[in-house]
Amino acid sequence: MMQEGIFSLAVFAVVATITPGGATTLATDSGARFGYRRSVPLMAGIAAGLASMAALAAVGLSTAILAVPSLQLILKLLGTAYLLWLAFKIARNGAPQSSSAPTSPAGFVTGVWLLWQNPKGWTMTLGAAASFATLADGPTRLATLLGVAFAVASSVSLSIWCVAGLLLARRLRSERQWQVFNLILALTLVMSIVPMWLE
Repeated sequence: MMQEGIFSLAVFAVVATITPGGATTLATDSGARFGYRRSVPLMAGIAAGLASMAALAAVGLSTAILAVPSLQLILKLLGTAYLLWLAFKIARNGAPQSSSAPTSPAGFVTGVWLLWQNPKGWTMTLGAAASFATLADGPTRLATLLGVAFAVASSVSLSIWCVAGLLLARRLRSERQWQVFNLILALTLVMSIVPMWLE
């Protein structure tokens, strides 16, 4: 029974982290522009942000967030504003060699911040804490279990998206192709905002 529960948690974490959203979009964009190695700090920040959110959800922060509806609204507003700003920046980027392109990849802190203000991440980790609470005999062990599960799953998922961006970038030759690619990524990021307002 315990092994089945761990397997279910692993499947949940992989599915939750590999679906398109703000984090996967940034990993794809970073991979396309800077390659895998230079994107590692961003991906590590996203994984750490998600792991820490899952751990906090397990030790009881979920109670505070669910008890104060205004806190949920503030998180949604902050998250929406930040993701729209990122989408705007991505849409305005040119090809990597153009003057409008960023010269350095986003770092660890950006990755953590992206997750911490993202209501989709909180909803996902709060749901995991509630769904898999019986896998551990206390909040500390559950926090460790969820933190590790989400850190590993997001690291794998983000790596896949980053490599996909890297491989796709090798096929983009013209400034126009890069503009279309950037616009698609920006629109994907904007579309990832919609589900958090429909919940």
